[in-house]
Amino acid sequence: MSNLPNHQRIVITGVGLTSPNASNLLEFRKKLLAGQSEITTVKPRYMDPAPAGICTFDETRYRKKKENKRGTRAGCISVYCANEAINDANIDFSEYDRAKTGVYIGLTEHGSVETENEVYNISNFDYNTDYWTHHHNPRTVLNNPAGEVTMNLGITGPHYSVGAACAAGNAAIIQGVQMLRLGEVDLALCGGISECVGSFGIFASFKAQGALAEHEDPKKASRPFDRDRNGIVISEGGCIYVLERLDKALERGATIYAEIAGYAMNSDAKDFVLPYGPRQAECVELALERAGMQPQDVTIINTHATGTKQGDVEECKALRQVFSDCPDTYINNTKSHIGHAMGAAGVLELAGNLPSFTDNMVHPTINLDNLDPACALPNIVANLPKQLDNVDVILNNSFGMLGINSVVIVSKYRK
Repeated sequence: MSNLPNHQRIVITGVGLTSPNASNLLEFRKKLLAGQSEITTVKPRYMDPAPAGICTFDETRYRKKKENKRGTRAGCISVYCANEAINDANIDFSEYDRAKTGVYIGLTEHGSVETENEVYNISNFDYNTDYWTHHHNPRTVLNNPAGEVTMNLGITGPHYSVGAACAAGNAAIIQGVQMLRLGEVDLALCGGISECVGSFGIFASFKAQGALAEHEDPKKASRPFDRDRNGIVISEGGCIYVLERLDKALERGATIYAEIAGYAMNSDAKDFVLPYGPRQAECVELALERAGMQPQDVTIINTHATGTKQGDVEECKALRQVFSDCPDTYINNTKSHIGHAMGAAGVLELAGNLPSFTDNMVHPTINLDNLDPACALPNIVANLPKQLDNVDVILNNSFGMLGINSVVIVSKYRK
């Protein structure tokens, strides 16, 4: 139980998401427990087909087709997820001021898709810039997805994007928690978005690095910890949470998914791309310290592992360092189901584990046929879900390029 006063305790009361295998949390959880992947293939410009995760959701549920056409794919995903989260939390803004509501969206990158499309478009007209859209600037500014949410929902409080590579979703949660505790906002919509499947440059870059997954069956291409893993499956997706102070959530009788118990971010300061396990371990330890917890208190660790050779091994080294004596801590991975949703990865993966507080199940890591000895951690839940007696604490790892590390710890809400 937290020692903080209720106005400083921050809880999750709404979840809105779209992933490559679901468009709401209930469906998402069902697919994860069933080990059901819906990774398909895409044909990026100038490249051979590659495995990828594509979202299918009702794009015109919350705004018109004309608005989607003027905006961006990232904005469309953000608007859908934000509205789903608001509805899930039963927020009608009669109890909250839109001017005291903040929108914080984590992004790995933004603008590549729009720029590539426009360059391709004018290439068909001898690169005549008269054919360049006048919508380009508002589409490519970094605050675009968050700004599209504020326009759709009439939110007049602060909005901005949090750029933190593939740690961005977790970073946005942390931003929301901090702004609520500072009193800057009274309600926070925070999460992460990925539109990366629209960018051939993302695929080409991972291909050039030797880090783009290949497999004859796209559903089996994402295989973290497996001896035969060969890279990342690029996916789009989004997940946005409603965060509130506990006192207000209790006052209005909100359903509480979880409490934010601790968090941390740090930097490897080592390499542009390659991760560094010791610094990841320090980040985990700092998050546990801030949560007032010991490693043994953690029930589930949702790993960041992307399916790259070194990345998976470095994270496993970090987890061995911190959780060497934790026989009741179980480990899973969500990217094996949905691929790597970049800026949305951390928040989608956390969302997929939140129902564990209710059903006491640990969803499996799938496609784990031959465990790499270098990744052989105790209690990896592989291929089939694990039933536990109780789930109290979930720790969510999310790491990114330029050596940025993030950890968010959530706990089952207790009075």
